[in-house]
Amino acid sequence: MTEFVMSEEGLADSAALRPAPSGERRRPVWVVPDEVPAIVPRAARLTEARWVSKYRWAALAGDVAAALVGGSLALAARFGGQINLGYFILGAVLPIAWLACVALERGYESRYFGTGPEEFRSIIRAAVALTALVAITSYAIKLEVARGFVVLAVPMTCLAAMFLRWLLHRAISRRRFDGRCMRHVLVVGRNDQVTTLRRHLEERPADGYVVVASCLPRGDAFDEAEPEQLGRTEMDILAAVDQFEVDVVAVAADPELAGHSLRKLSWALEQRGVELIVSPGIVEVAGPRISIRPVAGLSLLHLERPSVSGGPHLLKSIFDRIVGGLILVGVLPVLLVTAFLVKITSRGPVLFKQTRVGHAGERFQMLKFRTMVVDAEERKSELQKLNEGNGVLFKLRDDPRVTRVGKYLRRFSIDELPQLVNVLRGDMSLVGPRPPLPAEVARYAIEDERRMLVKPGLTGLWQVSGRSDLTWEESMRLDLRYADNWSIALDLLILWKTARAVLGRDGAY
Repeated sequence: MTEFVMSEEGLADSAALRPAPSGERRRPVWVVPDEVPAIVPRAARLTEARWVSKYRWAALAGDVAAALVGGSLALAARFGGQINLGYFILGAVLPIAWLACVALERGYESRYFGTGPEEFRSIIRAAVALTALVAITSYAIKLEVARGFVVLAVPMTCLAAMFLRWLLHRAISRRRFDGRCMRHVLVVGRNDQVTTLRRHLEERPADGYVVVASCLPRGDAFDEAEPEQLGRTEMDILAAVDQFEVDVVAVAADPELAGHSLRKLSWALEQRGVELIVSPGIVEVAGPRISIRPVAGLSLLHLERPSVSGGPHLLKSIFDRIVGGLILVGVLPVLLVTAFLVKITSRGPVLFKQTRVGHAGERFQMLKFRTMVVDAEERKSELQKLNEGNGVLFKLRDDPRVTRVGKYLRRFSIDELPQLVNVLRGDMSLVGPRPPLPAEVARYAIEDERRMLVKPGLTGLWQVSGRSDLTWEESMRLDLRYADNWSIALDLLILWKTARAVLGRDGAY
């Protein structure tokens, strides 16, 4: 690990750096970890920064195209070939109004590029704002606008824009996994806090952050004891910013760098065009539950309680039954063919019923197509030594108890389709934690019981994150994350990703 200290000249211009001579009283330092990525040369950095403007122009072009497609389809569906001049002008104005609404909802801010959820939220909010704008304008100036046009144009524009943003998100994610289109980050904080924040950023390269340097207090940089614990100064951080040409400074919940010091740092970074982010140290809590509110002249972080009852859960229940019923009708031919194949290829019942634990600890009979031989439970003990599961659940990639048809049913998760009946009964939800066995619940710690605040799901974060390949701790962490942060928007995102996970057959055995 390389250590640097500011020289007297460096205190004036924030640029001169020299190694600290032995025996000299050391000022606060910024340090660079041994495993830091190679520093990108200035010429390459200038080229790399172009991705921001390219992404913005691509997003603008995509939104214009989406508005043109949405307006054209709405005009064709509503009026056919008899489009008057007024609606033709309205269709031409739609792209401009759409771009303005997306811009007002921060859809073109570079910090959200490639992040996914916030980009999609900005498009949804823009659609709501555009609908309200058309309604208010038509009422204020007594303009007669066909409801059929508005009802078709805005949703089609929204869907097309979200699809094109998804394509952009996929393209930039591929580049980021190759180390391109990244924001260079300087992490500031204590050693353990810096390590935790760096690990989280490195685990998600698709978010676009790469840590190139760390700024630590003097004592945290060495294993041996130091006679004094000195904190870093704003000048030390600015020296690192200038040296490494960072794009973001991330402060990792450091009480020594707060208040007026943090405010002065934000002013200095603002002059350099560098973004400042502060990690509050709260893990596994999603954005909708976190808000900043001014109280007594202070900006206080408020953590909202998770929604466990009331209106949101009623809306989720209605959504589950309506969408679940539609899916059940759509896959009815698949259910009939599967039932026939299970019946003629192996002895035993078509459906397998198993006791699972649901919302608030209530037990129910979960339905699945039978994929194993009838005496599978009796033969489980002799296969226990071959268990490839996560330590709690029994899993075996090449389980001899699985029937020939059962292998294909499991590979594409067709065996789980009868659980749609559980969804209609109200035992399960379309999206939620994995329905646990009573034996699993008996091993829960007190905090693990929070996963039963919501109904278990036909799919969930565990389904789109590896399924049987997850460890017990990872599976539990995902379930708790969902229970604390669920929303209808998250459910829709998980349902979308489930189709990809099933087709990819990741962790299915």
